[in-house]
Amino acid sequence: MWRKAAAAALLALAVGYFYQAGPELPEQILQYINLPSLQSPPQSQSDQPGFERVISAAWETLITLPTRQWSKVAVGVNACVDVVVSGVGLLQALAVDPGTGLDHEVLHSKEDLKEAFIHYMRRGAAAERFFSDKEVFQRIARAAAEYPGAKLYVGGNAALIGQKLATYPDLMVLLCGPVGPKLHEMLDEQIVVPPDSLQETDEYHLILEYKAGEQWGSTQAPQANRFIFSHDVSNGEMSSLETFVASLEEFQPDLVVLSGLHMMEGQGRQLWEERLKEAVAAISDIRAEVPIHLELASMTDKDYMNSIMQEVMPIVSSIGLNEQELLFLAQAGEGPHADLASWKGVPDVGRVSDILLWILEQHGRSDPSSEADLTRIHFHTLAYHILVTVDGYWGNQAAAVMAGARVASTQACGLRSVDVSKVELQAPTEFHSSHAESQVKLSLNPADPVTVWRRGNVTFHLTPVLVCKQPLRTVGLGDAISAEGLVYSELKPQQPF
Repeated sequence: MWRKAAAAALLALAVGYFYQAGPELPEQILQYINLPSLQSPPQSQSDQPGFERVISAAWETLITLPTRQWSKVAVGVNACVDVVVSGVGLLQALAVDPGTGLDHEVLHSKEDLKEAFIHYMRRGAAAERFFSDKEVFQRIARAAAEYPGAKLYVGGNAALIGQKLATYPDLMVLLCGPVGPKLHEMLDEQIVVPPDSLQETDEYHLILEYKAGEQWGSTQAPQANRFIFSHDVSNGEMSSLETFVASLEEFQPDLVVLSGLHMMEGQGRQLWEERLKEAVAAISDIRAEVPIHLELASMTDKDYMNSIMQEVMPIVSSIGLNEQELLFLAQAGEGPHADLASWKGVPDVGRVSDILLWILEQHGRSDPSSEADLTRIHFHTLAYHILVTVDGYWGNQAAAVMAGARVASTQACGLRSVDVSKVELQAPTEFHSSHAESQVKLSLNPADPVTVWRRGNVTFHLTPVLVCKQPLRTVGLGDAISAEGLVYSELKPQQPF
């Protein structure tokens, strides 16, 4: 017995000596002799095993539909056929060599396309651009359609939102936009398309996808995403808008979802200035008691974004946007953190919170005396989502933000339910309510995965996303998130719009 004790004492002295000489050595020794480690293992984002499982289980328990649900939703006005293809593969097939990235507001050539693609691939960010040359675009589109593995899908924010809403059998969905024969064939049979929206040819959008870690030349993508471009005049001029508004009289929706404003940016200032005034007039004709959700998308013209902020946002009830659009909106309007060139990694919750509050203060109804209608913003980024509302207007927002996060997990992985082995938590487990004002430190509870805080009469609901490790398709995620969030949202009846 004393021999064993002496040996243990000698071992302890030896380990202590080596630890002072080099702290990394005992780890190797202890593993070798099968004793507990003296060092803590590296901390992962989800440092407790089963975070993903706990969050997923909580979602299933806590996500419930509201008492009062929408019965009819009208969606417009951008619709097209998406051709989804490997971005690097297509550019190589077009005999384009990799080089340096450079953003372009409008694409005029294959060289512009390559530079803009590399610019966003390096950042792992989504973007959408207009291709000005019709003949060159048609040649690229033919090459894309013939590229091995290319797939055709329903495209355009309005059509994608309509498709998601149509998965709810009790919900009637009207879709208005340029619907050609191929798109009509692919749409869910539950979707009603007004005859005036049908056209003889389809509008095609090219979706250049890339995977996390994919390399082209010296550029490596930090995360999976896509670059979208088109030569789409029908959607670019929002030519279906008046048809859309006219059809509402007969359809009588209790919710209107509007998208496609970003498409006008590529048409030039003279056109978008004139068309935006007509759009505002058309939107203003929608019955005041019907809430309107505006889905934003990638833009580069600060003047155009400013015009949307000043003229459109105050006459809609809700908006949906991602982290790129949020930061550009702050830059265009010289709002909080406008000096930030881009997000570094996961967007800081405090900064995001500051910008969201600023939008509601400047263009919404956070001030009860304001005549603006905007009372809700659904923000989504890869790692987490935030639903922010002015108090007294919306209900069931905790369930709504969780529903949006859940569909981001399932749709990216191509599954009907969350598979915890295929997802990971990337959201911060601790964060602050603001970056500028007096900060409140907040934390994530995986068993109740909605963190709630208030700033004045504005309430924030944050939930993490269980990020798909190997996403099958990233296009349309934002549209699915917003659609799902709206399905689970309830407009409180006592507040007139």
